Amino acid sequence: MKIIAIILIIAVAFGLAVGINLLLNKTEEGAYPQKYSEYVTEYASEYNVPEYVIYAVIKVESNFDPLAKSSAGACGLMQMMPNTFLWLTGEEHLNENLSAEAIYMPEVSIRYGTYYLNYLYKKFNYNWDTAFAAYNAGEGNVSDWLEDPEYSDGEGNLTEIPFSETRSYVSKVNSAIDTYKELYYETNEGVAV
Repeated sequence: MKIIAIILIIAVAFGLAVGINLLLNKTEEGAYPQKYSEYVTEYASEYNVPEYVIYAVIKVESNFDPLAKSSAGACGLMQMMPNTFLWLTGEEHLNENLSAEAIYMPEVSIRYGTYYLNYLYKKFNYNWDTAFAAYNAGEGNVSDWLEDPEYSDGEGNLTEIPFSETRSYVSKVNSAIDTYKELYYETNEGVAV
């Protein structure tokens, strides 16, 4: 009789643990959604940016609010400055000459934000942290930091980010990337796909 009672207690405890784990995962998935997945998937493929990077940037920038506008004037899901957006729509880049208001359209914001992430990733030595810093603080600031031995290793890598907001931003994006990878992109072997 004692063995049956012990087995039942273990089974109930195991069932509760599994249930709690599923509930926590669903709660975390709700906090880290995959909204606009059709656009994220399309432009991740087109511009060779991992989906989890795009989702993480959207999460940190606007928390998936397509009408978001920062106090600095950045707009849309991926919080681009209107002048940066208009520059990217011009002849030098995607050559579509869209109006500044188009940045509030989810597909447009994701397309141009992803294009810009790819551009910064290539420009800054294929280093995501440096690309994220430039996305937040601007290309000019990051270029200056990379030329300063106080902030750079001299080989195109930042060793320090002097703006606390940008340091925090890079950290938040990396944390969101880790969460997205864990929730949606890891196989049983723990390798991101």
